Amino acid sequence: MARIEIEGVGIAHDLLGPEDGPVVVLTPGGRYARDIAGLPRLGELLAEAGLRVLLWDRPNCGASDLHLAGPSESAMQAHFLVRLVAALGLGRVTLVGGSAGARVSLLAAREAPETFAGMLLCWISGGLVSMMRLGSFYCCEPAEVAALKGMAAVAEMPVWAQQMAASPRNRETMLGFTPEAFIAQMEQWAAGYIPSPDTPVGGVSKADFARMTMPVRILRGSPRDLYHPARICEEVAALMPNARLVDPPWPIDIFADRMNDGKGLFSDWPMLRDQIGAFVR
Repeated sequence: MARIEIEGVGIAHDLLGPEDGPVVVLTPGGRYARDIAGLPRLGELLAEAGLRVLLWDRPNCGASDLHLAGPSESAMQAHFLVRLVAALGLGRVTLVGGSAGARVSLLAAREAPETFAGMLLCWISGGLVSMMRLGSFYCCEPAEVAALKGMAAVAEMPVWAQQMAASPRNRETMLGFTPEAFIAQMEQWAAGYIPSPDTPVGGVSKADFARMTMPVRILRGSPRDLYHPARICEEVAALMPNARLVDPPWPIDIFADRMNDGKGLFSDWPMLRDQIGAFVR
């Protein structure tokens, strides 16, 4: 594991593959770390195929630092992704993201479209049920605990367990907030989950999508997936000049199956090896 500080925030990452290979950045969803089942194996397969692969822990994920700032958690993470690529001197890279990782990739491309040679996205979050559920889990519940029990109780919540275990610095960061300041930040982040009638992805306007002229492949979603409705993938693809919907290498309902069978949401991602390789090259 390597670690770099960007704007005072420690970012854990791994670089695999030949230094002269085209660079691919893999970003999972949720608050999952870069070692979630499926992701390291995909990285190894791509590296064996001659690609340079960046696996990274977003702030608030894995071994990276806690960072409670920004207009939304995803926008804050996108900001650090742009700066991480620049700090590592990787040049123009291809983004591969799923679920929250797709959202972070889109927000990074909005911030610095010239940095990215292309994007391959799946499971793009959207829809009222999805956004209300995500906003409640990641923002509203911690804010409620802060209001009723204080910041020490927030630090003990399961949603922060991995970060608290990763570093005493993260606990100090959390306890450095007053409940009032923390609640205000959670309210700001929660607002980022409010669906807009004007755009399928919060924080990315139609004009932003139009500026993303790089090649984009979006894996078709499932109508059964309430967190990432199929129509959101279709709407995003329609708004981007060089985006195309493509079939995933797995059964269309795989996300719903993995939500039920406990194998891990990204356990099938090694199946993307050939699709990513062909797209990048």
